[in-house]
Formats: sequence, structure tokens, C-alpha cells
Amino acid sequence: MADLRNYQTRSAPAGMQAGAAIDQGLRSYMLRVYNLMALGLAITGVAAYATFALAQSNPAFAQLMYASPLRWVVMLAPLALVFFLSFRIQNMSVSAAQTTFWIYSAVMGLSLSSIFLVFTGQSIVQTFFITAASFGALSLYGYTTKRDLSGMGSFLFMGLIGLIIAMVVNIFLASSALQFAISAIGVLIFAGLTAYDTQEIKTMYYEGDSSDAAGRKAIMGALRLYLDFINMFMFLLQFMGNRE
Repeated sequence: MADLRNYQTRSAPAGMQAGAAIDQGLRSYMLRVYNLMALGLAITGVAAYATFALAQSNPAFAQLMYASPLRWVVMLAPLALVFFLSFRIQNMSVSAAQTTFWIYSAVMGLSLSSIFLVFTGQSIVQTFFITAASFGALSLYGYTTKRDLSGMGSFLFMGLIGLIIAMVVNIFLASSALQFAISAIGVLIFAGLTAYDTQEIKTMYYEGDSSDAAGRKAIMGALRLYLDFINMFMFLLQFMGNRE
């Protein structure tokens, strides 16, 4: 009995220490994900505004960016970089993957610079802060909830496919009513994806990962949350932004 009691006394603190180490590791991992995402958003914002400011002062550059075939390259380049990073990240070093994410963020800024031509600066700033507050609340819910959100994944993915189809159709219809519906549904879908992705990123954490494996996971997690934020922002802007 004495041996058993001694064993229990020794093993309980050891278990508590292991649990504390996992919690600390998880917090560090999630903090790294959020820091990468936030820095990516900052790069996008700076690149977008700098591109717009240069276009305002240089008509030739504005013509090149917004009225020449180059605009299609700028619009499609972020999509190509997302696929490249998603499929190649396991074969890349952490520094190369992180650099690719920064490049992607900057190119996304070039693509999004046209919003300053369409919407007022005040509505862009207002929508950004509304998005940030909503994103923060939804991500916190996804991180802290005990409810399993994995069942939402297939439902949200099907909704996203339907949303893309509706957006393509509306290119030809140019229906304001359909655009309103697309914006509202888009906000709901990416709100759900924010909570879902946060929980998935949390689940991906494994204490035994090497530093490279943990680094790649953090970058992919940051990319997922970055995309959720950007898409929620754009749909909210379409939904509530004031046009020039």
C-alpha cells in the first residue's frame, strides 16, 4: 500500500506537468498561427494601399494595373500561389514556405487595391474593424468550444461550391438581388469556416512534432485563417460598403 501511494503521489504531478507542457505548447503554436496571419494581413493592407496610391499619382501605372491584360494576371496570381503553397509545402523548408506566404500576401494586396477605386476609404476601414471583431469572436469560439465542429466541414464546403457557381452565373446576369444574396451567404459561410478552421488547426497540433513539421502546420493554419478573414471582409464590404 505504501508503494502504491508513493507511486500515485509521484505520477500525479508528472501527469499534471505533461498536461501543462501540452497546453503551453498548444498556446505557443496557436499564437504563432495568429501572428503569421496578422503579419500576412498587414502586408496585404500595405501593398493594397501603396498600389492604389501609386496608381493615383501615375496614370500610366493605373492604366497598366486596372485596364490592361495585366490585371487578369494580378487577379489570378494569388489563386496560383495558394495552390502552389498547399501542394508543395511538405517539400519546402519552413523559411521557404513562410517567404511564399509573404509573397502571396503582397500579391493579394495588389489584387485587392482596386477596392479603393470602388468603395470609400471610411467604409473600407469600418468594414475591416467589423470583420476583425467578428473574426476574433468566431475564432475564439472555435478554439474554446467543446462541441465537435467537424460535421460542419462538408456542409460549408458544399455551400462554398454553390457560392462560387452563383458568383460565376452572376457575372453574366449582373443581378443586384443575386449579388446581395451572394454577399449575405458568403459572410455566413466564412463565419462558419472561421470557427471550423480554428478548431481544425487546434486539432492539428501534436506535441511530438519536429520544429519543421510544427512550422509548416502553423503556416498552413495561418493561410486558412487569412483566407477566411479576407473573404469575410470582401463579402461584408460588398454587403455594407459605401461606393465612390
